[in-house]
Amino acid sequence: MKTILRGLGTATPPLYATQEEACDFFTTRFNLKPEEKDLYRRILLDGKIKGRYLGMDTTTDALETDPDLLLARFLKYGRSTAVAAAHRALAEAGVEPDKVAGLIVNTCTGYLCPGLSSYIAEDLGLRTSIRFQDLMGMGCGGAIPNLEAAAAMLARSGEGPILSIAVEICTATIFPCHEPELVVSNSIFGDGAAAAVLDVSREGGTGGLARVIDFESGLFPQYREELRYRTSGGLLRNHLSKRVPVIGACTALEVTSRLLARHGLSRNDVAWWAVHPGGTVVLAQVAKKLDLTPEALRFSYHVFENFGNMSSPSVLFVLRELVDQGRPQPGQKGMLIAFGAGFSAFAALVEF
Repeated sequence: MKTILRGLGTATPPLYATQEEACDFFTTRFNLKPEEKDLYRRILLDGKIKGRYLGMDTTTDALETDPDLLLARFLKYGRSTAVAAAHRALAEAGVEPDKVAGLIVNTCTGYLCPGLSSYIAEDLGLRTSIRFQDLMGMGCGGAIPNLEAAAAMLARSGEGPILSIAVEICTATIFPCHEPELVVSNSIFGDGAAAAVLDVSREGGTGGLARVIDFESGLFPQYREELRYRTSGGLLRNHLSKRVPVIGACTALEVTSRLLARHGLSRNDVAWWAVHPGGTVVLAQVAKKLDLTPEALRFSYHVFENFGNMSSPSVLFVLRELVDQGRPQPGQKGMLIAFGAGFSAFAALVEF
């Protein structure tokens, strides 16, 4: 039995802000020291991001610090953006919502009980017998273990399709503080959702975007404090150190090497690379460790430039652009790589 990626959809909230607009907002509406204003200007005006999509009614929502209102905003825009991505993935796969057999949702930017799966299932009109899971706390890498869980769900029952959704409203975690790491976080993270439809291959059935071959993961708790969320005054507060690009590249190399070795492959056997666009320095370090050219990561750079770092959905945004613009040939292999809180790293091997 083969696991097939039949559909892939992406979506963003409707509000968009350029980095120039963000710079004007932060430097005029936040109480900043001169060095902080300078840092905001350097990141927002001299960086590679053009703009970001925001899960907000208006940009003034970025000033909100009431935990209840932030969670309400996470639910509102996480729900609507995830559903929009799901509709696009299901349409590409040719699947009606009432035919979906399983639903897996991952997020790390807001806590709900019940999870987003309850709201998404209601909005899509999924059947009550659906198998479902909510994955929490996996950070930017969460989309790949989500896909692995979907593949495992298929393997256990043989009943599909499974709808896999990664959704983050990172701007619900904007934290007004004087620390440089939070200036960076406020300046690069955006919001979005990505959905994938996985199913088993069936005789006489149509092909999909890719066959999912295998997964690999790594958990490195010795680096836990380098990248994580903390809770401060009821608010999620992002913590990322300057070591993240190097650690991310090293852990990505480890999981990728294990996955390739298990299948008797080398990096030269992989024609296409979809790497989580955590930032330009992150991508440069990954390219260095995996001996890849900037051209090999062009779709990751493009997603970062046009959306910023959306956390977990980002790698599937890259895959979407890779399929649409790169036009992989049948039989070519691709690698998805993402890493995040924990410190964690994940890889998925596919064949187009």
